[in-house]
Amino acid sequence: MKRIITRLLNLPEVIVEASRQEGKVLILSVSRTGKSAVCPRCGRRSEHLHQNQKHLVKDLPMGEREVILNVNRRRFKCKKCQKTFSEQLDFVGERRGYTHRYAENITKQVINSDVSNVAKNNGLTDEEVSSMVKDVASRVMPINVKNLKRLGIDEISLVKGQGKFIVVLVDLDQGKLVGLVKSRKQVVIEKELKKWGEGVLEQIEEVSIDMTGNYKSLIEKMCPNAQVTIDRFHVTKIVHEELNQARINQKQIAKELNIEAREKILASLKGNKYTLLKAESKLTELQQEKLEKIREASPLIAIMHDLKEKFHDLLEQSEDLGTGTFELIDWLKKAEPYYEKSVKTIKRWFGFIVGYFEKRTTSGVVEGINNKLKLIKRSGFGFRNFHNFEIRALLSWYYPISLAL
Repeated sequence: MKRIITRLLNLPEVIVEASRQEGKVLILSVSRTGKSAVCPRCGRRSEHLHQNQKHLVKDLPMGEREVILNVNRRRFKCKKCQKTFSEQLDFVGERRGYTHRYAENITKQVINSDVSNVAKNNGLTDEEVSSMVKDVASRVMPINVKNLKRLGIDEISLVKGQGKFIVVLVDLDQGKLVGLVKSRKQVVIEKELKKWGEGVLEQIEEVSIDMTGNYKSLIEKMCPNAQVTIDRFHVTKIVHEELNQARINQKQIAKELNIEAREKILASLKGNKYTLLKAESKLTELQQEKLEKIREASPLIAIMHDLKEKFHDLLEQSEDLGTGTFELIDWLKKAEPYYEKSVKTIKRWFGFIVGYFEKRTTSGVVEGINNKLKLIKRSGFGFRNFHNFEIRALLSWYYPISLAL
């Protein structure tokens, strides 16, 4: 019977010495099969058993039965050091009331849910669940960035409506989150980047940022060999915002026109924001019909939409730095009467924007990661503690796939 339960337990080099059942709880007395242990001080192996020390730890359930292991962590005496020491057990950490695999199972549940629900479903406290998650996280943090070459930097709101932003750091080549910074203040970001070490910072070749102006000088200081590139998605975003604002303004102007003209403009512009902003080549047949009505009702929006499409095309189709640069200059001249704000911004950041045409680096992957981070935030019903959010986020990318599914 003990052999069968040992096989069911499936812990390498561990045998079940005795078992008993109390209600739906199965209590198994277990120990390692070996008769010796290695001294952590001198590395010498000892067979001199000094003392048996037993303690209870939670393990994965067997069917509907909760499993508690009565673990014998033996103490040995080293003949060389003349000191006693506890043997190392692969399946449970020191001073832990749960096995590694139990903590991993709980962490897997948390990744796809939230701490409170997981605690309730497993008969644990929130504190116990959080402790297990932190224990598992300690095995994957800090993240290895020794091969980082292209870095993407962006930011998201941790607590909506409170102006509290955190900085997102992404390996653009791997498409993975490599870090979060609890504040967008330069001194805080600098402190986090320094943890990577000078070797990593000097090997970074390119950094893709937005146009807030908060990161450019910092990157030039911290990553001396990196080319700073403005992400094309952020440039496109300001063009889209100005086009949408023009749509809103046209609706306001229409209210001063006669009834027939007013109804025509309002009917075409109302509720069609995404028809205007979406790439024309990707419009459905119905959206294309709506776009034609918008063009007919508002010549200004028709011109601005055409310029928006040309802007998309030059970003997509320009084959090299020279071609892209000259095409962007031509676009700026044509767009200036209509996209005053966007043109001014692009001119101010021109040297960093055209860098895109050389290596075609984008932080589109960053936008995808930001969306995933927002899902994590929602699934956890919001996070006010940055460190808890950081752990959950990094586990979502670096926790073993076989366990996280």
